Amino acid sequence: MAKQLLQLNFKYGMPRNEYEDLAGELAGAFAEVDGLEWKVWLMDEEQHGAGGIYLFDSKSSLDNFLAGDLAAQVTSHPAFSDMTARPYEVLDGPSRTTRAPL
Repeated sequence: MAKQLLQLNFKYGMPRNEYEDLAGELAGAFAEVDGLEWKVWLMDEEQHGAGGIYLFDSKSSLDNFLAGDLAAQVTSHPAFSDMTARPYEVLDGPSRTTRAPL
Protein backbone atom coordinates (compact mmCIF):
# COMPACT_ATOMS: atom_id res chain seq x y z
CA MET A 1 0.00 0.00 0.00
CA ALA A 2 1.53 3.31 -1.12
CA LYS A 3 1.94 6.17 1.31
CA GLN A 4 0.06 9.32 0.46
CA LEU A 5 1.15 12.92 0.68
CA LEU A 6 -1.25 15.85 1.01
CA GLN A 7 -0.26 19.41 0.18
CA LEU A 8 -2.67 21.93 1.70
CA ASN A 9 -2.25 25.67 1.06
CA PHE A 10 -4.36 28.70 1.90
CA LYS A 11 -4.30 32.43 2.62
CA TYR A 12 -4.77 33.56 6.22
CA GLY A 13 -6.38 36.82 7.29
CA MET A 14 -5.09 37.35 10.82
CA PRO A 15 -1.84 38.49 12.40
CA ARG A 16 0.91 35.88 12.23
CA ASN A 17 1.08 35.48 16.01
CA GLU A 18 -2.65 34.67 16.13
CA TYR A 19 -2.17 32.10 13.36
CA GLU A 20 0.75 30.53 15.23
CA ASP A 21 -1.33 30.38 18.43
CA LEU A 22 -4.15 28.66 16.53
CA ALA A 23 -1.70 26.22 14.92
CA GLY A 24 -0.28 25.42 18.36
CA GLU A 25 -3.77 24.72 19.67
CA LEU A 26 -4.58 22.41 16.73
CA ALA A 27 -1.25 20.57 16.62
CA GLY A 28 -2.31 18.05 19.25
CA ALA A 29 -5.48 17.21 17.33
CA PHE A 30 -3.45 16.66 14.16
CA ALA A 31 -1.04 14.43 16.09
CA GLU A 32 -3.99 12.14 16.90
CA VAL A 33 -5.24 11.72 13.30
CA ASP A 34 -5.37 8.02 12.41
CA GLY A 35 -2.82 7.17 9.75
CA LEU A 36 -1.06 10.54 9.81
CA GLU A 37 2.66 9.83 10.15
CA TRP A 38 3.77 13.47 10.19
CA LYS A 39 2.83 17.00 9.25
CA VAL A 40 5.08 19.93 8.38
CA TRP A 41 3.51 23.35 9.00
CA LEU A 42 4.22 25.95 6.28
CA MET A 43 4.34 29.75 6.48
CA ASP A 44 4.79 32.46 3.84
CA GLU A 45 4.25 35.60 5.90
CA GLU A 46 4.98 37.96 3.01
CA GLN A 47 2.09 36.54 0.97
CA HIS A 48 -0.12 35.73 4.00
CA GLY A 49 0.06 32.11 2.94
CA ALA A 50 0.21 29.02 5.10
CA GLY A 51 -0.44 25.33 4.84
CA GLY A 52 1.00 21.95 5.48
CA ILE A 53 2.57 18.87 4.01
CA TYR A 54 1.10 15.67 5.45
CA LEU A 55 2.26 12.07 5.10
CA PHE A 56 -0.43 9.41 5.51
CA ASP A 57 0.11 5.66 5.69
CA SER A 58 -2.61 4.97 3.08
CA LYS A 59 -5.10 6.54 0.70
CA SER A 60 -7.95 5.54 2.99
CA SER A 61 -6.33 7.40 5.92
CA LEU A 62 -5.93 10.51 3.76
CA ASP A 63 -9.52 10.24 2.50
CA ASN A 64 -10.83 9.76 6.06
CA PHE A 65 -8.94 12.85 7.20
CA LEU A 66 -10.32 14.97 4.36
CA ALA A 67 -13.86 13.78 5.18
CA GLY A 68 -13.44 14.30 8.93
CA ASP A 69 -14.23 16.99 11.47
CA LEU A 70 -10.69 18.36 11.82
CA ALA A 71 -10.34 19.03 8.08
CA ALA A 72 -13.80 20.61 8.08
CA GLN A 73 -12.79 22.85 10.98
CA VAL A 74 -9.73 24.05 9.08
CA THR A 75 -11.37 24.46 5.68
CA SER A 76 -14.33 26.37 7.11
CA HIS A 77 -12.31 28.73 9.32
CA PRO A 78 -13.44 32.29 8.53
CA ALA A 79 -9.87 33.67 8.45
CA PHE A 80 -8.73 31.16 5.80
CA SER A 81 -9.37 31.53 2.07
CA ASP A 82 -8.16 30.30 -1.32
CA MET A 83 -7.69 26.80 0.05
CA THR A 84 -6.22 24.08 -2.15
CA ALA A 85 -5.74 20.44 -1.19
CA ARG A 86 -3.67 18.26 -3.50
CA PRO A 87 -3.17 14.57 -2.71
CA TYR A 88 -0.26 12.64 -4.18
CA GLU A 89 0.87 9.03 -4.10
CA VAL A 90 4.44 8.72 -2.83
CA LEU A 91 6.90 6.92 -5.12
CA ASP A 92 8.62 4.81 -2.49
CA GLY A 93 11.83 3.68 -4.21
CA PRO A 94 13.12 7.00 -5.51
CA SER A 95 11.94 8.76 -2.35
CA ARG A 96 13.97 6.41 -0.15
CA THR A 97 17.00 6.91 -2.39
CA THR A 98 16.76 10.66 -1.80
CA ARG A 99 16.34 10.13 1.99
CA ALA A 100 12.67 11.09 2.28
CA PRO A 101 11.46 10.58 5.87
CA LEU A 102 9.23 7.62 5.06
